[in-house]
Formats: sequence, structure tokens, C-alpha cells
Amino acid sequence: MTNVGAQALLSIFVHLIFFILAWWALQGVNFEKLLRRPASIRARILYLLLAIAISYPVAAFFLDYLNWSLALPQIYR
Repeated sequence: MTNVGAQALLSIFVHLIFFILAWWALQGVNFEKLLRRPASIRARILYLLLAIAISYPVAAFFLDYLNWSLALPQIYR
């Protein structure tokens, strides 16, 4: 993947996909007992920050793994 634009587009797409997956997974957790007002804007921001905190390292791992696997054929050069 030598095209920087294609790599940037792929990176944006992967980060968005993993953010959506993290948001979806967090919806399955019962936070209502931990939060005073689960429907408040603060609770929504907490969900957002947790989704970002979970999705960023997962997406970074996936992209690193992809780049490393694409670099493996260079061993035989």
C-alpha cells in the first residue's frame, strides 16, 4: 500500500467501523446502576468517550497487523 491517500482512507474507514462496533457493544452493558441519570448528556458523553477509548487501540492493532502482514513479502527480497 504505497498510496498515502488510499492508506488514509482505509485508516479512517477502519477507525469508524471499530467505533461503531464499540458503541454497539457498549449498548449491551447495563450502566444504569452506575449512573445517576443514564439518559443525561453526561451519560451520552461517557458512552462516547468509552467507545473511543475502546475502539482506538483495537483499530490501531488491526491496522498495524495489516501493515505488518503486507510487509512480510519483503523478507524474501
